This record gives sequence, C-alpha cells and structure tokens, in this order.
Amino acid sequence: MTLAQALRQYAYVLNKKGIGDSHIEARMLLGHATNLSPVQIYTEPEQRLSREEENKLLKLVERRLQHEPSAYILRHREFYGLDFYVDSRVLIPRPETEILVDTALEFATNRSCIKRPLLVADIGTGCGAIAISLALNLTVSRIYATDLSSSALEVAGLNCERHKVADRVVLLPGDLLQPLPEPVDLIVANLPYIKNSELPGLSPEIAKFEPRMALDGGRSGLDCIGQLLQQVKNKINDGGCLLLEIGQNQENEVSRLIHSYLNEVNLRFIADYNGTNRAVKIDL
Repeated sequence: MTLAQALRQYAYVLNKKGIGDSHIEARMLLGHATNLSPVQIYTEPEQRLSREEENKLLKLVERRLQHEPSAYILRHREFYGLDFYVDSRVLIPRPETEILVDTALEFATNRSCIKRPLLVADIGTGCGAIAISLALNLTVSRIYATDLSSSALEVAGLNCERHKVADRVVLLPGDLLQPLPEPVDLIVANLPYIKNSELPGLSPEIAKFEPRMALDGGRSGLDCIGQLLQQVKNKINDGGCLLLEIGQNQENEVSRLIHSYLNEVNLRFIADYNGTNRAVKIDL
C-alpha cells in the first residue's frame, strides 16, 4: 500500500463512520504510523508502507473509529503555538481557551511598572497549557498551577520539563485556590462549566474519553466557578485580575454569581475568534 492509497482509503473509512475532517484525521494517523511529516506524505505519495507501518496504522484507525480523540491517540495537542503532551488524564486544550492567554498577557503588559515578578495562578491546570504558555511569554514571573487531580499534575510536570519552565511553574495539588502559598496578581482558570445533565449529550469523543471531573460543572454548570469565587478573598492582591472561561450563553448567570460574591468589581466579557463570549475578566 502506498501513502496515497492509505490516505485515500482511511479518509473514506473515517468519513463513512461520521468522523469529521476525515482527510486531516487520516493524514495525522498516517504520519504517526510512518513518522512522516505532512509535506513528505504529499510529496512522496508513491512511497510504500512497510507491513509494520500498515499494521500500526490499522490499529490507530480502529481506535479512532471507537471515537477516541486523535489527541489521545497521538499523545499531543498544539496550544498557543506550542506542542503539549496529552493523554486521558487531562482535558484536551481547546483553541478558544487561547483567549485566556491573550488577555492575561495584555494584563501583564499593563502591569509592567511593578518592580517585582508578576505572581500568577493557573487554577485547574490540567496538562499545564495555560501556565506554560504564560511562563514562556512572561519571563519575569512566578506561576503557580493547581489541580485537584494528582494524575493531571503528572502530565503538567512532563510538559513543564519539555518546555524547560519547571523552575518557574510551581505545581500544587489541591482544591482551586486553597494550595496557593501567597496572594497573586493574576488568577486564570478554565474550570468545568457544563451542567451535569448535559454531559450525556456531548459527543462520544468528549463524553466517553475526557475526564469527567474536568467537564462536570454540577447542577448549575457553575458550581466550580462559584467555589473559586468563594475562595478569592485574601488570595489576590489589590489591583489584581481574575480571568475565567465560561460556556456559551452563561453571561447573565455568571454576572449574577460574580456580584453575589464580590463587591465593587469591574467585569467585561471577552469574545473568542468566533464572536462567542468565552471569558470574563474581573478587575479587583
């Protein structure tokens, strides 16, 4: 079987089973099985796969046909232009979450007059994508990254080593803000915000494979966000900022929740690249 034949055959198989972007998915799996780049696949279409490569590709495709996310199969996901190791211990980073990094960096730029390292906390860090992206862009900073899941922190640790920021990203096990050893200037959090009643309706890639504790926002969808807001007092410095990712059409509920816990704060919602309000910025 040649590269061109494999790509065509498995793109067809994936598409027939309802896998979206089947050509891209097939090309990624083919590249993983053969250790070839997309350029090599397209410029050397008549190159033949070895029997070992064919068998490996077939196993990868079978996993994808069971709706296992390709990020878990390939063990990596790109986020903010960086490559992160991911597996089923952590939520797969989404492109829309990059808006949190953009907004955090904007806040940091406006606070550049501070004569000490900026103190940042990434709450519910998962694979560490947000914390590491910030560490690489804010070289004069100290970043705490917390997670209730010790297995998620293991993945975050691998990524900190990969990106050489283990000396500046401090991984802390525990519940939300409780592990923080000192108040910080900036809190960034991508917490669960899906109602537990809505979880069964998610795609099988999400519902069957991604960690439930990273998705389940409780009955209201905002249970974790409410718990974080309860803990904010004494965990953030004056003039600090809290950035939260939210779900679609949650603006009114989130606004009421924020004002029920925090007095005299300014907040604004931030749209993602599709025009959907994806984050809320709270200036304290």
